[in-house]
Amino acid sequence: MRLNFKAMESYAEGSRTSQAVVADKVELIQMLFDGLVDSLSEARGHIEHRSIEKKSQCLNRASRIVIGLKSALDFEQGGELSRNLDELYDYVIRKILHVNIHNDLAALQEIHGLMSEIQQAWKSMPGLMPARNPVQSPIFNGFGAVH
Repeated sequence: MRLNFKAMESYAEGSRTSQAVVADKVELIQMLFDGLVDSLSEARGHIEHRSIEKKSQCLNRASRIVIGLKSALDFEQGGELSRNLDELYDYVIRKILHVNIHNDLAALQEIHGLMSEIQQAWKSMPGLMPARNPVQSPIFNGFGAVH
């Protein structure tokens, strides 16, 4: 299964998207988490300023990114970790919907914190990998070009 490119498109337009096409797997996941955390932060500001349409756009973008991350999980190699992430992503998607409906800043802060923790874990990933070798992630499957 391949990474849901809609998630990547939700992350950015133009040059960042083209950069992501050539990024390795870890960099791609890092970029998606950066976009996710940014979208959640932006949504908070829009809730505080009562900009409902922009809030909804940010939360929809965040949802698409989480769905893309979820679709990239490799249950064969990732085992229990992939199953746990799958459940977490389902929870986050439900919470994003809740935030969108109720403008619940506490729920938004909760999912922002959860996703920020995972984002930080992915940022430490390159240091754990051998230099210049292709990254084979045990929890995410291959990201191939669309044919």
